[in-house]
Amino acid sequence: MMSAFVSGLLLGAGLIIAIGAQNAFVLRQGLLKTHVFALCLLCASSDALLITLGVLGFGTLIQQSQTALIIVQFAGAAFLFFYGLQALMRALKPQAIEDIAGTGSSLRSVLVTALALTFLNPHVYLDTVVLLGGISTQYAGFDRLWFGAGAVLASFLWFFVLGYGARFLIPIFQKRRSWQILDTLIAIIMWVIAYSLIADFVWG
Repeated sequence: MMSAFVSGLLLGAGLIIAIGAQNAFVLRQGLLKTHVFALCLLCASSDALLITLGVLGFGTLIQQSQTALIIVQFAGAAFLFFYGLQALMRALKPQAIEDIAGTGSSLRSVLVTALALTFLNPHVYLDTVVLLGGISTQYAGFDRLWFGAGAVLASFLWFFVLGYGARFLIPIFQKRRSWQILDTLIAIIMWVIAYSLIADFVWG
């Protein structure tokens, strides 16, 4: 039981901690201290849902739904390109943290963006539902559930540590230059992921 739980925890952490669109967004909102709890809870809960589906065996359905995956790929690429463009525009006109915080996004806007960054990225389904779900089949009975519980815990720990830990970096982001660098990196991350989603179609 404990072995399965620890395995799920470590594997889940390894997949989730990798720098991606979702993490970049949580980091930025954490720096702004804007709707951090709701955002972290939504991201972790979304991961928990996908991990649970994987453990329950829905990975096979995801792999068979090629048309659905293609639709998500193009929709996700378009959204990520647009979000990256927004980040680049912010980088061209950087603001101090107090100015940005004063014009914070609404809760609805933050949550809708988080949902789009999560569910319009096919890699999320492949990492959680397919990969974690596939590995969970190595365990039987309750051990499989413990494996999934470990992966879910990793997600909750990571997002809340990232969201609330970001505030320790606030002194660095008192400077406009720091925001310029961060938003430039966010734009690059978004565009790299967007390109990776459609690269196979572009190059055949």
